[in-house]
Amino acid sequence: MAGLNTKGKMSITELDFDTIKGNLKTYLKGQTEFTDYDFEGSGMSVLLDTLSYNTHYNAFMANMAANEMFLDTAVKRNSVTSHAKALGYTPTSATAPTAYVDVTVNDANTASIVMPAGYAFNTTISGVTYQFVNTTSRTLQPTAGVYVFSNVDIHEGSWVTTKYTVNLTDADQRFILNNDNVDVSTLLVQVVNSASDSTTTTYTKANNLVEVKSSTTAYFIQETLEGEWEVYFGDGVVGKALVDGNIVQLSYVVTNGTAANGAKTFTASNNISGFANIAVSTVTAAADGSIPENVDTIKFNAPFSYAAQNRTVTASDYKAIIPQLYSNVKALAVWGGEYNSPAVYGKVYVSILPNTGTVLTTSTKASIVNLLQDYNVVSVTPVIVDLETTKIIPTINFKYDANATSKTKEALSTLITTAITNYSTTNLEKFEQVFRYSPFTTLIDEADPAILSNITTIKMSKTFTPTLASALKYTISFSNNLYHPYDGYNKLLTGVVAGGILSSSGFTITGDANTYYLEDDGSGLVNAYYVSGTSKVYLTTGSVGTIDYLTGDVVLTKISIGSVANVDGATSTSLRLTVQTASNDVVPVRNQILQIDLTNLSVTGTADTIAAGAGDAGVNYNTTATYS
Repeated sequence: MAGLNTKGKMSITELDFDTIKGNLKTYLKGQTEFTDYDFEGSGMSVLLDTLSYNTHYNAFMANMAANEMFLDTAVKRNSVTSHAKALGYTPTSATAPTAYVDVTVNDANTASIVMPAGYAFNTTISGVTYQFVNTTSRTLQPTAGVYVFSNVDIHEGSWVTTKYTVNLTDADQRFILNNDNVDVSTLLVQVVNSASDSTTTTYTKANNLVEVKSSTTAYFIQETLEGEWEVYFGDGVVGKALVDGNIVQLSYVVTNGTAANGAKTFTASNNISGFANIAVSTVTAAADGSIPENVDTIKFNAPFSYAAQNRTVTASDYKAIIPQLYSNVKALAVWGGEYNSPAVYGKVYVSILPNTGTVLTTSTKASIVNLLQDYNVVSVTPVIVDLETTKIIPTINFKYDANATSKTKEALSTLITTAITNYSTTNLEKFEQVFRYSPFTTLIDEADPAILSNITTIKMSKTFTPTLASALKYTISFSNNLYHPYDGYNKLLTGVVAGGILSSSGFTITGDANTYYLEDDGSGLVNAYYVSGTSKVYLTTGSVGTIDYLTGDVVLTKISIGSVANVDGATSTSLRLTVQTASNDVVPVRNQILQIDLTNLSVTGTADTIAAGAGDAGVNYNTTATYS
């Protein structure tokens, strides 16, 4: 019996409503007192429903409570943050977009001027006005009669100050930042001795308890169970303790998160030291704004942070520590200098894929490196490098059964394109995500039941931005083996190159108005040519570089590029190189990220005549070559 074991005890292993009711019914039917009851149609059914619902609710609550006891299974944010705290991990807050500006105060005639903390700048994005604030009071003396605040970091949001008077008799007193969108990185914590003594001490955030002594003026911060941020202080053993009557002053930026990323034009909102003629020039546009760390990311990062133990020795340590120092991190790649190309010993390389944007500013990179100094091994220097995007260009020819669908060939092509777009977003576009040919072609076949097969070829492309009118060396690394069956495979009997596995977008050479293109000769040399009529005209000076088919490195040696042509019909500052790979699987290396080139994606469909029952029995059945 489903609900009754051999000893007449009720089964309690199944806890959904219907099973609970069935078990109760089975149990009661086995009791002599209820042998003549109609369990389906009588009032007994209502009682069973009540008992079943009550049991189901209690079981659900018990299950949820049990889940919240463990980091892996917890779903409520307060449970997750509590478990993370036990591992020494503090989730990252929202981060304000940060810009760098030069502020020139004209017509000033005093010995010094002051830009106070909280001084505001305005900008407009898509018709919406945003405020940026300076978070540090700055005093400036003129240089040659000119007053310029250089490279001022300004943060989107409002500058808020909250004050608390310490009352040691209040055991429940807490120092709360009363806003969900606080940028904790901007937090300034100051303690004033008392209402009658204005002596002020600035406290610093404690990152390593080992270094915090009884007299250390350090503060701690945590996310509360209510989702707010709370500042707390030492107890006189670990960190200096507050005394009765101290005034805790908390100043911070409340931000709108990502909304103002990209802002690049700013105006002063008010005068500075009484002078209103103020010019603001942008050094770096606003970037790095982000939302608070989500639950899934906290659950992922907390164990790694615990394993790192506040030091960066291994690649995993860097992956754990950096998101705590810089919140705008979607993915990280870390590798030792010995794995670099060429090898550079004594350095560790870090590449960051941000949540917003694609490239970190120079100032952001410098800030991260500076913050890592507290965790680094002395002999190792961290270097932040930009990510590189390698695009995969598929050419897809699919066969479909026209009798099995009412969809047009164009509609099927659209379904395939949508599937490929989702694949690029989900399976690629992060570090260490391999393009695997077999699942990719299976995805195409499964886009619609009418699709019978596909022949798909792939190429790779990368872009680089040359320095115009300068004879420089460029190395473009595809980091994968390139197609090369034998030396000179692409040469005709006449010795003319029929086109290699390398091609490029157009460019001019300094002093030459012709539009040139690149190709390899099949033997490791890269040539430049322009087209005259139907013929290729090569540079008489010889090759312009080399191609290593084994490593995938294309090296352009001292070629002076005068200008670059449009790429994909749009004005460009970059030159694109395209190659054919030896393998259909493509592996990203170090700071490379793979992405499907949807602009140059080619999808062509053909009705399958054999599947359609045509009388030619495959005589006119055309197939497509694997290599083009």
